[in-house]
Amino acid sequence: MNEKQAGATLPKARSIANEVRRRIVEGEWRQGDRIPDEADLAIEFNAARATVNKALQLLADEGLLDRRRRAGTRVALDPVRKATFSISIVREQVEQAGMTYGHRVLAQRDSPVPEKIASRIGLPEGSVLVHMRALHYADGRPFQLEDRWINRRAVPSLAKVDFWQLNANEWLVRNAPYLRAELTFSAENATRRDARLLNIQEGQALLVLHRTTWNDLGPITTVRVAHQPGYLIGTEKNYWPERQGEDA
Repeated sequence: MNEKQAGATLPKARSIANEVRRRIVEGEWRQGDRIPDEADLAIEFNAARATVNKALQLLADEGLLDRRRRAGTRVALDPVRKATFSISIVREQVEQAGMTYGHRVLAQRDSPVPEKIASRIGLPEGSVLVHMRALHYADGRPFQLEDRWINRRAVPSLAKVDFWQLNANEWLVRNAPYLRAELTFSAENATRRDARLLNIQEGQALLVLHRTTWNDLGPITTVRVAHQPGYLIGTEKNYWPERQGEDA
């Protein structure tokens, strides 16, 4: 392929990649599904097979596709977790620490997004999103409190999901691949609500995470996660100071 041909191929490859990504994001092709062969996609998109190969490689580099010789190309099993940083599934995090996991939805409703949240995710103030609060438990004790906004327009399959019954953290990690994310940590004093739900003292220092993810359709979700005092980032054990001596 000469330079002129290569220059013409890249925009076509990106166009194909965008369509394949859309099918993954909208759930037409699910995690673990084998997608059509390159030859079939080349016919569908009226493109050279080399162009299709380039498009699929772009998505493999993003972590959305798993390509293996003779085994074909499949949608990655955990595409979100292969991106720039890993989003933890809280249940797995707790169970890997040898504790029993629990989860409770505290509230869920469609609500207009306030200015502060709208500014963070790039939507007009007043846009209606799913607003929910949930509490994660470890051995029956409050572990993490999450305050989450979810954008239905970015996750069309959300219409069939009942988050009163399902864990939003786990469902989104497994079913809503993202293309871009922002993550910040801060130390905040526990609000009255934080204190009541985490069973701690009001004003106690907390590690708080703010995380937002986007795909081609817009912001997927933004969440504030308040951790128990003593939580250690990136560890599987010793979540609370009083457990450290027990597990040492």
